[in-house]
Amino acid sequence: MAKLIYSMITSLDGYAEAAEGGLGTGPADDQEVHTFINDIFRPVGTYLYGRRMYETMVYWETAHTQPGQPPHALQYARDWQAAQKVVYSTTLESASSAKTRIERTFNPDAVRKLKAESDHDLTVDGPTLAAQAIAAGLVDEYHLFITTSVVGGGKRFFPDGVRLDLELVEERAFSSGMIYARYRTR
Repeated sequence: MAKLIYSMITSLDGYAEAAEGGLGTGPADDQEVHTFINDIFRPVGTYLYGRRMYETMVYWETAHTQPGQPPHALQYARDWQAAQKVVYSTTLESASSAKTRIERTFNPDAVRKLKAESDHDLTVDGPTLAAQAIAAGLVDEYHLFITTSVVGGGKRFFPDGVRLDLELVEERAFSSGMIYARYRTR
């Protein structure tokens, strides 16, 4: 049975999306962090996205065609292109990437079935969609990439009203000051 992983870059004060935009320095700016992310998520077989996160991530469908891409970015593009993508959206008419299907609603039972039948782990990306997966008890691991920025507001990594008891299973500090923390549900 595959795991469902929720992973995001977060601010030091716990926001996955700042009210006014960026979270500070992220992995795209840091080869060490980006390479680490590549290695962790290379085995992922399916990405679950909301429309907004998909529209951000679909960049990787054609990133390899942009001149001057560093090797770690090209590797991430290849890995992303190899995975299946499920986009949950009521407004998106069609997908602009291969191996992508659109679902109109998030169905926890369908995700449970996907986890049970998959040989490779899945990720849920974006705080809004992840909140639904967390509420349904579907998330097995939480991977936080914590920046050195405090943003003061926005969408939190963990939704309000959720109580979880987690076990820290891995941590790493990067030279940029970013910290990686991986937790599993108890």
